Amino acid sequence: MGPLEVLSTYLSYPFVVNALVVGALVALCSSLLGTTLVMKRLSYIGDGLSHVAFGAYAVASVAGITRNMLVIAPVTVLAAVVLLRRGRTAKVKGDAAISMMAVAALAFGYLVMNVFGARSNIAGDVCSTLFGSTSILTLTSLDVRLCAVMSIAVVGGFALLYNRIFAVTFDETFARACGMPVGRYNMVIAIMIALVIVVGMNLVGALMLSALVVFPALSAMRIAGTFRNVTIISACIGSLCAVVGMVASILAGTPVGPTIVLLDVVAFALCSVIRLFK
Repeated sequence: MGPLEVLSTYLSYPFVVNALVVGALVALCSSLLGTTLVMKRLSYIGDGLSHVAFGAYAVASVAGITRNMLVIAPVTVLAAVVLLRRGRTAKVKGDAAISMMAVAALAFGYLVMNVFGARSNIAGDVCSTLFGSTSILTLTSLDVRLCAVMSIAVVGGFALLYNRIFAVTFDETFARACGMPVGRYNMVIAIMIALVIVVGMNLVGALMLSALVVFPALSAMRIAGTFRNVTIISACIGSLCAVVGMVASILAGTPVGPTIVLLDVVAFALCSVIRLFK
């Protein structure tokens, strides 16, 4: 059987189609928000929140909650709100606060899974959650619907608030002087990235989620000069790398997360080369 025949066979299974749809949606949302986060130098918040999501996953797993997304989503969103609300007034600020929360959540999650986990393959569970696995192929129709709703909310919110997000991204001081509620829009951005992280854990794992946020945006910045073009190209690169990476993972039997991230790295390298000849 040739690669096309093998791929056609796999695509005949609904769970493979579900995985591709969810993967494309997660990558699309990550890339859209990534442009803003990278330009605002807040890309590290995605990494921190992904660690918090792992801690919530560990608690849900140990408690035997089958719909763990219902636990992970509110905890991750709450962490995003706390990080931004404390913001400028906290004694521990910025990247230090994110780092503290990330490390604490990661350590807590691993400890909970080791001490209270009923399953024997703890190392396998931790590895799959942190680095991604074929678990995305086991998504149910309800999981896909939840992912679709969250993705539509993120894309719709970004499109609706595009002009305000643009203003807040490039000059917070000017936006605040013009009377814009900058803190509120930053909060919306944080909540949206939290939702993306919750959905994306099954795709590339908690530790690699920031790659979906950062690499497509950086790649697009190499070849585009305006915020709109960077956003569009970033979304295209992120979605394409996710879909191609998942197909390559299925055909070659490689881990989903690392395969997608490697393609994002290749895309960044290609865009860097293109920039040299512009």
